[in-house]
Amino acid sequence: MTVYFIGAGPGAADLITVRGQRILARTQVCLYAGSLVPADLLATCPPAARLIDTADLTLDQIIAAMTNAHRDGHDVARLCSGDPAVFSAVAEQARRLDAAGVPYEIVPGVPSYAAAAAALRRELTVPTVGQTVILTRTQARSTPMPPGEDLAELGRSRATLVLHLAVARTRQLADQLATHYGADCPVAVVANASRPDEIILRGTLADIADQVEAHGIRRTAVIIVGAVLAAGSFPDSYLYSPDRDRDAKRPAEPAR
Repeated sequence: MTVYFIGAGPGAADLITVRGQRILARTQVCLYAGSLVPADLLATCPPAARLIDTADLTLDQIIAAMTNAHRDGHDVARLCSGDPAVFSAVAEQARRLDAAGVPYEIVPGVPSYAAAAAALRRELTVPTVGQTVILTRTQARSTPMPPGEDLAELGRSRATLVLHLAVARTRQLADQLATHYGADCPVAVVANASRPDEIILRGTLADIADQVEAHGIRRTAVIIVGAVLAAGSFPDSYLYSPDRDRDAKRPAEPAR
């Protein structure tokens, strides 16, 4: 039997992948974070499936639920908000499953930053404006950041910055980033992206903290910083350029 780490998407029940939905519809045990996974998505599980809310469980208790299900011959759906590749705590769960000899697979999902960009109707990579996106977080009551990955260091690049798990510290990070990006740098905060209660705030590093505090946003939000948010005048991508040689030969496919 297998544990499936499934990206549940950013919030909307219909933003799970087809693969993830199909697996969820046949697994006998489902572990999920109650505050992050919509009830509509859980309704995809079989009627007799065992649903386990992990919001108040320790890592050891979560692993025990998985290994017990495996012992009983059941597949497990472990729903992860957004995509399992980013800030999902999959690494430490997978490490323990490896040690226990429990097989697992990872099913990608729609990340929260993609849903935020869609809500803003913005591309995060704009020609000549920004071609690099940094996904990061800030340290508060959490594990420390690795050397060289603090905001002061990352901000030197002036790349498009996407901050997860950081909205409670918006004022502090805005002050830090203004040193490199400038106080007038465009910023957007998207809370509950793709959900009915989605909130979109647009501003600059100088005023975004006031907006966040006025709306009482404390969690489930993505902060995006960078010039791409206000890009209006930029050249078209070379992909569609009339100067591009569309007759260039492509590498030959290997013989079969």
